[in-house]
Amino acid sequence: MNLSRTKMALALFAGGVFCFSSPSLWAASCCGGGSATSLVLPKFSRSMVNIALDIEDYNGFWDSNGDYKDDPPGSDLNQYRLNFGYAHRLSSRWQAAMVVPYVWNSNQYAGLSSSTNGLGDTTLGLTYEAFDGIKCVWKVRDWKDLVPAAYFGMALTVPTGISPYDDVENSFDITGRGFYRLDANMLLDKTIYPWNASLLLSYGKYLERDVNREYGNYVEPYKKELGDRMLGTASFGYTHFLENMDTMTFTFTYSHLEEDAGSIDGRPDYSSEMEKNSVGAIAAYSTMNRDWVYKLTYIHAIPDSGQGQNFPVTDILTVGVSHVFR
Repeated sequence: MNLSRTKMALALFAGGVFCFSSPSLWAASCCGGGSATSLVLPKFSRSMVNIALDIEDYNGFWDSNGDYKDDPPGSDLNQYRLNFGYAHRLSSRWQAAMVVPYVWNSNQYAGLSSSTNGLGDTTLGLTYEAFDGIKCVWKVRDWKDLVPAAYFGMALTVPTGISPYDDVENSFDITGRGFYRLDANMLLDKTIYPWNASLLLSYGKYLERDVNREYGNYVEPYKKELGDRMLGTASFGYTHFLENMDTMTFTFTYSHLEEDAGSIDGRPDYSSEMEKNSVGAIAAYSTMNRDWVYKLTYIHAIPDSGQGQNFPVTDILTVGVSHVFR
């Protein structure tokens, strides 16, 4: 695989795999209103539907040394993802969620043009709420009012997207990575009106798979495993109450994502290491009853050397809506 194909594969991988943790699916805190950092069903709600459109524009990449590089002149790389999310309450403390993305690729790179579409990788999640009552407060009266809402969960990424190991001609056709991944997630969320803050930590482990085909060409079989994945996202926001008690919440975020080296037949594969730092801003409008949440999100990867490795530099604009069923 040549350098341009490798770079392009990483670019498309980013859309197919990391969407579940992207702000396009940030839905609601324990008290509703759109301030949390995951697909979280508000406390005492039965279910929730989330639909979000990601528009991702690629602007260069970080090489294996962490140096920022521009794309070749005339390049225009874009990916669009329509994410369908659903969360359902199983009991007073347990909830489950599913996210299914549909992906469109539209690319011009090094003289090659391509436009493809297909399913991305699906994510299934199970979350435990380590609290019983609403943790959002208006005033701190004692230390218990400082305790955040805590969520602990597991998520399984299912490779329903098109990967390099399917019958594809080149990396422009890719919508997923082709690996199962199991994530352990922890979300801490606290609102002391009008301020809110949250911390999302995630650790993922990919399952090894057999490979006998790359980009439509059959190869000598081998075993491949991607490296462990770590994600951390911190956010801080402010909620403004309108006269009709609808709310506007403005949130700023910082995210760090990295994956360790993978392996091929048990030998380290350092070419699969990757890292990305990004900042973001979110504006969310919520109705008084917190049953409808509309969001506009902008995520910006920092295009400086040392801010990433083996990863595309992208800007992501997301428009989303959530509806909560009480």
